[in-house]
Amino acid sequence: MSLSFNPDTVAVPRGHHIGGKFVELPGEEITVLRPSDEKPMGPITDGGAAAVEMAVAAAQSALKSSGWAAMNPRERAKILFRFAERIEARAEYLGQLEAMGSSRLVSGTITGDAVRTASVVRYFAEYCDKLEGIVTATKGDTLSYTRRQPYGIAGAIVPWNFPMITAAWKFAPALAAGNAVVMKTSELTPHSLLALAECAAEAGLPGGLFNVLNGWGHTTGAAIVSHPAIGIISFTGSTRTGAAIMSLAANSGIKPVVLELGGKSPQIVTRDPGEMDAVATRVANNFMVNAGQVCTLPSRLIVQKSVADELLDRVLAKTRTIRPGPTWDETTTFAPVISARQFDRIDALVQETVKQGASVLTGGTRLEGPNAGNFYAPTILTDVAHDNIGFTEEFFGPVMNVTTYDDLEEAIAEAQHPVYGLSASVHTQDLKVAMKVADAVEAGMVWVNQHGRDPEFTYAAGGWKGSGFGKDMGRAGIEEFTRQKAVWINYL
Repeated sequence: MSLSFNPDTVAVPRGHHIGGKFVELPGEEITVLRPSDEKPMGPITDGGAAAVEMAVAAAQSALKSSGWAAMNPRERAKILFRFAERIEARAEYLGQLEAMGSSRLVSGTITGDAVRTASVVRYFAEYCDKLEGIVTATKGDTLSYTRRQPYGIAGAIVPWNFPMITAAWKFAPALAAGNAVVMKTSELTPHSLLALAECAAEAGLPGGLFNVLNGWGHTTGAAIVSHPAIGIISFTGSTRTGAAIMSLAANSGIKPVVLELGGKSPQIVTRDPGEMDAVATRVANNFMVNAGQVCTLPSRLIVQKSVADELLDRVLAKTRTIRPGPTWDETTTFAPVISARQFDRIDALVQETVKQGASVLTGGTRLEGPNAGNFYAPTILTDVAHDNIGFTEEFFGPVMNVTTYDDLEEAIAEAQHPVYGLSASVHTQDLKVAMKVADAVEAGMVWVNQHGRDPEFTYAAGGWKGSGFGKDMGRAGIEEFTRQKAVWINYL
């Protein structure tokens, strides 16, 4: 069965989803364009402080009436399992919305993103009865123990590049831990998350526990971060915005924040990386996936001199085989950039990088596609010095810098970045080399012979340094949405 579809035939959700239903509220209208053809997809309104107040009130009422936090954990899990089943039942619709509204290709949104979103919900549902405390050593007539309890209301702000998956990493563990959620969509990609909230209501999640709001970051997002009843904030996005959220959270009332921020991730290719065509395929796919709009994108290729020419020849050949096109066509292999504004930003950074001394091996221009989308050609740059803007700044597009090295210590030194520390990878057949790189590179995630997250949820994902702190996924992902309480009992 073909996955391709006509986007004009797909119904688009409207309004905010508050208290278990769609709600229309007054506010500035925001036009949402389909990245593939720049046609309107369905407007949203900026909810602002009024929408946040309504969502918080709905969350507080739902927590009280449902007893969500105190509910038998297995009963809470049953509801979340039904939520996951409902997502799977509507995977085609959710995947179509995701493909229409984002730069995600339909070849991966229905059988990939939508199904994986259900898997994330199911994974954290299984944690509902596994949040354990410890008993500490004390003298004989006392008992000391710790327990984990939810914050109450968790605030979440999600980006536009992987809307459903990134949202699930936040709302699924927050709900499983016993919290209610107030989430802001990206103003560029709101619709699939609104449909997810509808799935939650259809599955029987008490209305008000999962609220999805639309709006700008400086209005609706700021109102979420600063609201006194919201106990924790989880954000994925740029380092600059993450810093602003930290500041606002501190100045409006101390609360914890979990941040996954920007990256400038290296991938090291050693002198013995394995079968060269397979390595070249990984390297090429890694920096072109989702038109380079990936926070963990390996935008710095650090390759051993003895294999550099052969590897780059093969990578260049693979960049010429892509098929740009609309995201709703399953034969498309290369996505458009999310917006004209983002396209202009990528191009301006590339041109400034060249102006500051870099050379263009390929790309650096608009790529003509069969429709009106903004396609940026896969771009490989060389001679990018450490003081060049192309080294210091994140492109967030299909752009990769190439550096060569002689010995491994030089490669490890080159892999370190003064600001970012989100992820890194190494391609090698030598386990000793792999372990040395994994230990030495300053990054929150390191992969060997791949780059990027598998459809797996057991490991904790997050960055170091300017790439953020706190974790998504794994046990750590749900523990982020709980706070520890220590209890000391004196026997009478």
